[in-house]
Amino acid sequence: MTKILVVEDEQILHKALEEFLVDEKFEVFGAYDGEEAIKLIKTKKPDLILLDIVLPKKNGYEVLDAIKSDDETKKIPVILLTNLESMEDIQKAFDKGATTYLVKANYRLEDIVKKIKETLK
Repeated sequence: MTKILVVEDEQILHKALEEFLVDEKFEVFGAYDGEEAIKLIKTKKPDLILLDIVLPKKNGYEVLDAIKSDDETKKIPVILLTNLESMEDIQKAFDKGATTYLVKANYRLEDIVKKIKETLK
């Protein structure tokens, strides 16, 4: 079963994403802050990471740096799901190795799942 890590500190969105992904037959686990995310990535080895940028403890960019600097995790696709819309943020994310960048306000849960499936192909 495909494992997805959802890193999102907004509880309602986190729960909605997890439930939606479980309904789509993914194995889902979650983190509410960047430090917890890094620990779970090392222990659970997800197949894909859905990552917010604005997070407690370590932000999404710091998590992305940790993922991409580790030989065991650097190939894991990372979809950033955030409210940050500036070209600077988008460019920074891709420079750090993000696979896809989605602005939360522009996507419904169905669209996010579709992007996940496309990324995993």
